[in-house]
Amino acid sequence: MTGPLSGFHVAVTAARKADEQIVLLERRGATVEHAPALTLDPHRVDEARLREATERVISEPPDMFLATTGIGMRAWITAAEGWGLRDALVSALSSAEILARGPKSVGALRRAGLRELWAPESELFEDVLDHLRGRDLTGRRIVVQEHGQSLSMVAHALRRQGAQVQNVTVYRVISAEDPAPMFAMVERIADGEVDAVTFTSAPAVATMMDCATSVGRRDDLISAFQADVVAVCVGPVTAAAFEMWGVPSIYPPDRSRLAAMVRLMETELPSRRSGLCVDLVGGRQLLLHGDQVLLDGVEVKLSPAPLSVLHALVANPGNVIPRPALLAMLPSGTAASEHAVEMAVARLRAALGTRSVQTVVKRGYRLAVER
Repeated sequence: MTGPLSGFHVAVTAARKADEQIVLLERRGATVEHAPALTLDPHRVDEARLREATERVISEPPDMFLATTGIGMRAWITAAEGWGLRDALVSALSSAEILARGPKSVGALRRAGLRELWAPESELFEDVLDHLRGRDLTGRRIVVQEHGQSLSMVAHALRRQGAQVQNVTVYRVISAEDPAPMFAMVERIADGEVDAVTFTSAPAVATMMDCATSVGRRDDLISAFQADVVAVCVGPVTAAAFEMWGVPSIYPPDRSRLAAMVRLMETELPSRRSGLCVDLVGGRQLLLHGDQVLLDGVEVKLSPAPLSVLHALVANPGNVIPRPALLAMLPSGTAASEHAVEMAVARLRAALGTRSVQTVVKRGYRLAVER
């Protein structure tokens, strides 16, 4: 199947919604390899431990509550409801100053009847800590809902500011039962045999790094990601897991969603292999790969005349191209007049947006790019 990802080999590490992701990639022409990093249902709840923690929260209501994940909050509230403790838990948390990591945890809080006081736009838990840094937390009791991995270092940092901290472990993330596919994937990535690897959770990143370490290929894996293999993340939280390893990654700028991640790959992967990529005004990205034109990952169909004009403008982004030069670029058979250039530019604007091509009076046209 042909498409914007034809010829690219993509590795998928997700367990949940893996089939959906694979279909999206294969429809766009990619060759896909799948090796789940985690179990299909990785959020394992230790009910006895969670109930003990819940009862402590109820008996010692916190001054501050840090909510880190939507799935964690929902699981906690559901578990408390099963024990007949839901109302008591919500009451204990409602009097606290509530900080949420991102929109999913905000949504879960509000469905439980709780309201956050503040949440960062970045969805990064590090920004929640930055928000608290410098505050005198002496004597303040803080409850932290963990997000599948230990936040013991977070608790330590808050204690240094004088807080009394209780971490609530709602669930633990569990690696895939069969690690063989992940070991094979690590070898292929380290050898540079894939073009991109997708990640939909931070624990998946940690699992791959642990796997690479266990077979002595961690440095090779990091080097591959730093060179030609693209680490593609669903959002900033997952991308942050790569920072400690010095691995660059890409993620959708607006929404942490699977479809947005795939659309980003449609633009990013071809631009890294070949072709011309420019950022237009308004934050849009234009990729010209041969005769294929992608605007924010969506293919734009152009007839020969506006496509020829676009080639000339993209080759000199932001610079004025005189009308005679553009006229010379038009395909044979096109009327040899400046009116033909104006018509080609008009069609180009209709396809890319009226602000995409600027008229410079008495000189010509230029592509409107971000400076």
